[in-house]
Amino acid sequence: MEINSIKINGFGNLKDKNIELKSGINIVTGKNESGKSTMLKFIPAMFYGLSKNKNKKEIPDLERYKPWSESEYSGKIYYTLDNNEKIEVYRDFNKKTCKIYNENGEEITNNYNIDNKTKQNLFFIEQTGITEDILMKTAISEQTETRLDKDSQNIIIQKISNVLSTGKDNTSYKKAIDKLKDKQVEEVGTERTVGKPINIVKKELKKYLEKEAEIKLEIKKVENYELEKNNLNIEIKSLENELTILNEIKNIREEEYLEEEKINIKKNSLKEFNEKISELINKENEIEKNIIIKKDNKYLIIFIILIIASIISFFVTKNIFIYIPILIFSLIFLFLQLNKNNKNKKIKKEKENKILNIKKEKEIIEKSAKEKEEEIKKQEKIKNDYINEKNNNLKYKYNNINLIEKLLNYNSEKIKSEIININSKISNLKIKINTLDITNKNMLEKVEELPEIEEKLENLKEQEEEIETLNNSINLARIVLEEAYEKMKENITPEFVNNLSKMVKEISSYNNVKFNDTEGLMVELESGDYVKADKLSIGTIDQMYLSLRLSSLKEIVKENVPIILDEPFVYYDKDRLKDILKFLNENYINNQIIIFTCSNREMEILDGENIKYNLVNI
Repeated sequence: MEINSIKINGFGNLKDKNIELKSGINIVTGKNESGKSTMLKFIPAMFYGLSKNKNKKEIPDLERYKPWSESEYSGKIYYTLDNNEKIEVYRDFNKKTCKIYNENGEEITNNYNIDNKTKQNLFFIEQTGITEDILMKTAISEQTETRLDKDSQNIIIQKISNVLSTGKDNTSYKKAIDKLKDKQVEEVGTERTVGKPINIVKKELKKYLEKEAEIKLEIKKVENYELEKNNLNIEIKSLENELTILNEIKNIREEEYLEEEKINIKKNSLKEFNEKISELINKENEIEKNIIIKKDNKYLIIFIILIIASIISFFVTKNIFIYIPILIFSLIFLFLQLNKNNKNKKIKKEKENKILNIKKEKEIIEKSAKEKEEEIKKQEKIKNDYINEKNNNLKYKYNNINLIEKLLNYNSEKIKSEIININSKISNLKIKINTLDITNKNMLEKVEELPEIEEKLENLKEQEEEIETLNNSINLARIVLEEAYEKMKENITPEFVNNLSKMVKEISSYNNVKFNDTEGLMVELESGDYVKADKLSIGTIDQMYLSLRLSSLKEIVKENVPIILDEPFVYYDKDRLKDILKFLNENYINNQIIIFTCSNREMEILDGENIKYNLVNI
């Protein structure tokens, strides 16, 4: 990749700047505070945008490089990728907009994705596969990265060791593992921890799962309530139906009772007639029994005896005085006998008249009784027909013959008792339904909490999943880091060390570099002995660090990105500067090199070595 030109409309203290860059080495020179570091910052800003977050800085980059004047806060960069694709990028930092064009001037901005978090277009990452972090840690060396004092030695040595152990200059394997463990405990937690995210979430999950289970049980109760209430209503309807039938039967029975009462009145009249007839028959029988008068002839016998005595005395005594009295007495007895016979005939006649009257009365009563009996039969028939019709109508009306027949067999007392019993049952069932309604209302209030609980559960599950994902990510990171560390030690670290050794040998007086977990980075002296790198001079450490960055660039960056250095050789003497410039020119012919400097040393050496370069004055 090669940057062709830069147009700065307004960026920091730079305004209306147009800079042409070429292949090979470019020397950008200017006095201190002329804007060299600002121009260096402009390049990655065009590729990745500026952040409005401080990221541990006092002022966010977006604010830091905003022009003081009212000029535009924008610019344009032209570059060519390794595949010869030419790209133009225009960026307005005020509006936070970015437009990408191809060599035909066609806008291709929408061909690239947007980072959801930063809202920045990912065109440069997709074109080159290089993140800003990687670019700034390999190809671009800011002024603060190389200007080291004695106190910074150990930091840089540690960075070199970190790269050799993890591939990154700001990451220590052991510290990374410890931080991952701390992060895991703090942001995830374990089974033994209390009050950590996973413990809190699991506790909350358990609580809300129990609530959910309780509410789902309530829902089942609600469903059962509907079924139970429906069954109770069906039972009530059945009882009310039965009660209606019983009331109708009761009414029929009452009508039947009234008719029977009317019939009973007539029956009582018939009974009275029959009793009267029986009484008359008894009376007639009694009279007939007494109508036969026994013949009493004692007076007649005395009369005959006296007549005979009179005749005998007449023939015997011839005494008239005896004959006459006897005759008189006999006539008296004859008179008495006749008188008695007349009396008996009169009595018999009277009794016969009585019997005749009784018979006439009996005939009249019997006729009335017969008429009454016919009326009773007729009325009973009418009653029975009416009741049967009513009963049959009930069967057809309610279409439940078995139940009707069963209820029709009840007597009046049973019907009254059953009506009271059914009313009591209906009342109890209605009370039960009312109780169910109240219970159900309370249950429904709980059920209404379900969506909120389910939403809470969903959030908790998402939190749990996020925590589990984080935990798995941390575990995976630890595994990957350990595997990468082992692989780095087996493959990459030796290669890095070899490349580093070659570079160090070419640009310094040292022949060999070693790295191990115990001592870190070791340098072999001319005598063959090894010393820790932190015992070296600042200039040597500076050389090693630059060598490491450039070595890393070859290993981890596939696109031949420009190497951009801001005042990188401050601590280099003339010989070291000559060696590094020759080394860069010979070993990085595929990389555009841009060196920002305020001195003429680089140009003098390049001129002296007949190395071509492009000079840019700010």
